[in-house]
Amino acid sequence: MPHIVTSACVDHKYQDCVNVCPVEAFREVANYLVIDPDECIDCAACAPECPVDAIFSDVDIPDEEEEWIQRNEDESVDAEIAEGDSPVLGD
Repeated sequence: MPHIVTSACVDHKYQDCVNVCPVEAFREVANYLVIDPDECIDCAACAPECPVDAIFSDVDIPDEEEEWIQRNEDESVDAEIAEGDSPVLGD
């Protein structure tokens, strides 16, 4: 059960969530972030760090945001790994 970035992230791309992700699951697209469901280990460390409350477990996602489950999966394939200030990323 991966976590999902939803529409609240659009035009924000805060990196707080990226900084706590232990597996580099976040991907950066044009104007928001997504989570690669194949990389996400469902640790939930990212959700409380998001300043715009854009991250949900795929089983707890609001009904109006369900399309973002597929968007995260589809858009993470060709997107670049988001590189916040996380010590996990080698900073």
